[in-house]
Amino acid sequence: MRTPGNEKLFAARVAKGWFSQETAAEGISDAGRDALRNPDFYVGVRTYRRWEAANPAWPRPDRATALRAAFGRGPEHLGFQPPVDLQVDETAAGLEIIDPVNRRQALSAAAAVIGLPWLAPTPSAAAATGVPGTRIGRDEIDELHATAADLDAIDQQFGGDRLWRVAHSHLQRVHQLIDHATYSEDIGQELHGIAGQLTTSLGWFCYDADRQPAARMYFSEALNTAMLAGDEALATRTLSNMARQAVDLGKPREAVRFARIAQSHANDWDATPRVSALLAIRQAQGYAAMGDEMNCTAAIRRAWKYFDRGTDDRDPEWTGFLNEAELVCLEGMCRLDLGQHKRAVRNLERSAALQDVEHSRNRGMCLAKLSIAAVQDRDLDRTVAAATESVRLISSGMTSARNRRQLTLVRDSLHHHRDHPQARDTIELLDHHIA
Repeated sequence: MRTPGNEKLFAARVAKGWFSQETAAEGISDAGRDALRNPDFYVGVRTYRRWEAANPAWPRPDRATALRAAFGRGPEHLGFQPPVDLQVDETAAGLEIIDPVNRRQALSAAAAVIGLPWLAPTPSAAAATGVPGTRIGRDEIDELHATAADLDAIDQQFGGDRLWRVAHSHLQRVHQLIDHATYSEDIGQELHGIAGQLTTSLGWFCYDADRQPAARMYFSEALNTAMLAGDEALATRTLSNMARQAVDLGKPREAVRFARIAQSHANDWDATPRVSALLAIRQAQGYAAMGDEMNCTAAIRRAWKYFDRGTDDRDPEWTGFLNEAELVCLEGMCRLDLGQHKRAVRNLERSAALQDVEHSRNRGMCLAKLSIAAVQDRDLDRTVAAATESVRLISSGMTSARNRRQLTLVRDSLHHHRDHPQARDTIELLDHHIA
């Protein structure tokens, strides 16, 4: 992907879900017409292209208002060059224009402003340009670490559909620093480590967005990086991600193999019990997809044994999602794959009740799986309730192509029950929200 000269405006655009400059021009025009109450206001695509070029000139007042209305922040935070005599009210400029009821806008704002250095005019972000001679120190490294963590947190709550493009842009920036900046040997090692973590995260975001070939490419790149650097933790995390994807790709034996290799890498860095719990449930998912109930059940038991040992100060951040609700959900997904529909319903219903808002994407997946298990168990009331709640999460801003794909399966299954009024209403609801 070619990154425009004005990366602040570019990142804000893709975070809004405007993946073309034509769409952005239309969106800004619409926002401007509403904000200015001028039905004739218009921003053409040629104007917008100039704005995404390097160092765009300050827009005229009506266009500045339109930009603020569209993105929730003024031109001074979108890469425009203010005139020398322009006095910016920093307090007003930093205000977010977000309707508290409109969670889709909130998602766009979160992805646009949380943890993305080039969207905030801080000294360390200004230094992180990749210009030859730029000196990278501890402050810049801490900011890059925080950004990577924030991207993962946004994914856990909202999903990866809109996030992968922003993450790709951030990874490109880190590679620019590696290639062109000046830094010590220790800082260089950390930069390469951050690049590896971002690469496997980007693979996961693509996986969640159902961009499977891209996900496999980034996972392979991250694994190669880990092998070259001797980074056993990165290898463990990446192989765990690959095992999860392999189940969805219909390659359960590959999933089991990836999880086993991941455990061997985990042993090399004396990983914590929480890591082993994750890898055991990854094996269980592979066995379940193979229909191997005996080995699946044994792996589930191992997962719970490790999980019950509790957390550890050495737990890596990428295991933070594996709370009780998630492990119950993953066990329920195994039971569903094994055809144990009643057990699956019990697990998945319990998981949905336990999960917190910070893991809304995982809760949405659990609810979609619960709908599938319930319809297989001929329990239409539970099917409808779970599907409706999963749709509510999508309407509130959670974006995950994987979740929508699961709801498509629910809709297709409900066609066998079209004579039931609840089933017909749910089919219409799903048709509207997962198109």
